[in-house]
Amino acid sequence: MNASPGCPLIGVAAAYMPRLSEAASDPGLAAAVDQHAAAVRDALVPAQRGPGSRRAVRREELGDYVLGFTDGLSEAEWTEPAGHDFATLRLTAVCWLIREHDLLAP
Repeated sequence: MNASPGCPLIGVAAAYMPRLSEAASDPGLAAAVDQHAAAVRDALVPAQRGPGSRRAVRREELGDYVLGFTDGLSEAEWTEPAGHDFATLRLTAVCWLIREHDLLAP
């Protein structure tokens, strides 16, 4: 990982990237992560028209999203459950976006 040390994506990737391997063997979980990733991408990237248009997520925008989301979790005194709730699915989806868009590369 080559993102700057203060990048909030690093901590999320360290904590939730391993959950992507769970999604590889669980189609229901994979679908849930995909839906969350689409929701985050839609919130960050305006729709682009035309064949082959790529809706790229930028590191800075996703980092800002993560900061706001995790601040909200802290305010709610959220604790990570053993299974998958909305927050773990959303953070796992953030990891999918990090990987898909190579956001920790230099």
